[in-house]
Amino acid sequence: MTTTERTSPRRDPSDRELGAQGELMCRTPLDFPAAASKIGAPQLMGAAMRRHAIGLTLALGALLPAPASMQALAQGEDVSLAYPNVAFTFSAAYLAEDLGLFAKHGLKLKPLSIAGPGSTNAVISGSADFALASASVQTRAAARGHRMLSIANPTDRPIVQIILRKDLVPANFNPTMSLAERTRLMRGRTIAVDAIGSILHAFPLMLARRAGFDASDIRISPMAPPTALAAFQTKQIDGFAMSMPWPVAPVLEGTATLIVSGPDGDPPDMKPFGMATLITKPETCERRKSVCQKMGRAMVEAVAYLLDHPAESLALLKKRFATLDDKVLAAGFDQIRKSTPRSPVTLRAALENGEIYSIEAGLLKPEDKLKSYDGLYTDEYVK
Repeated sequence: MTTTERTSPRRDPSDRELGAQGELMCRTPLDFPAAASKIGAPQLMGAAMRRHAIGLTLALGALLPAPASMQALAQGEDVSLAYPNVAFTFSAAYLAEDLGLFAKHGLKLKPLSIAGPGSTNAVISGSADFALASASVQTRAAARGHRMLSIANPTDRPIVQIILRKDLVPANFNPTMSLAERTRLMRGRTIAVDAIGSILHAFPLMLARRAGFDASDIRISPMAPPTALAAFQTKQIDGFAMSMPWPVAPVLEGTATLIVSGPDGDPPDMKPFGMATLITKPETCERRKSVCQKMGRAMVEAVAYLLDHPAESLALLKKRFATLDDKVLAAGFDQIRKSTPRSPVTLRAALENGEIYSIEAGLLKPEDKLKSYDGLYTDEYVK
């Protein structure tokens, strides 16, 4: 990932705005009737002329699609999708791309990489048509007057794991310790996250408050996941909170201890959840309903493929994470599969949990909690 977010450590996180890029392409279909009118024909008379004309018409009809069909085949409907970072969290969308499912349904997809909440900002500003965003970021945007519509939710729990360097973890550590006890191990440590204000940033902040200490006791360092992995290896940071597959390698190598795991039920009250829901402006689905229908169908098929063809799915995903060990990828992918529901429907409870997540992390003021989630989600496009 090349895009990063610049932040000020002195600014109140709850006052942060939730970025921006885009491109539109247009082509004009060939006017086949006009083109046909320029084709010369022998000057035949009577029945012979009529037979010739009918035969020519049938031949052209068999060989050439209708103008609208040819345009759709050649171009599809242009649509852009913003990814907030690089992670297995977005496996369903990656598979929809790599399996050609977006193209199959008549979409010409342009993927964008915009760090953290910047991907949601891109939709708000009109620089992207869709984004993959957490329910936490979506509800914060709604609280500030930017009501986005979630049309699909391929994961139903926080897919975040927190690891610490093994030399910083007490010898008597036990993964069965309470979540609060495990969380307190982060106190006074430097923890990397992908971007300030993101779902990954909010995770350790929320857990700190639940564990009874000030979240400012954790030093947060924003950086892209591959950079965090390198910084961990050189001991520039003490640990990180990331999605799959980034926390897996240090644990398998024995240099890190997994202290918190969202896919394994930390915390248990955050299910259902929207870790990477597919969001867009409500007016996009009003004005370009076919685009929302096609995006929804592609995601439904991608989820089914991920669950029913794990080996083939992992082989495709490996191309995007070619530098990582096969065991790391397999372990990370297992966490994604267990967090993927068969039906990628966005539930009201997922949005409510996302908002609670933000409030407890200190990224949303309690008085700004939404009165209603109406208009923020629909199952129309994934039925």
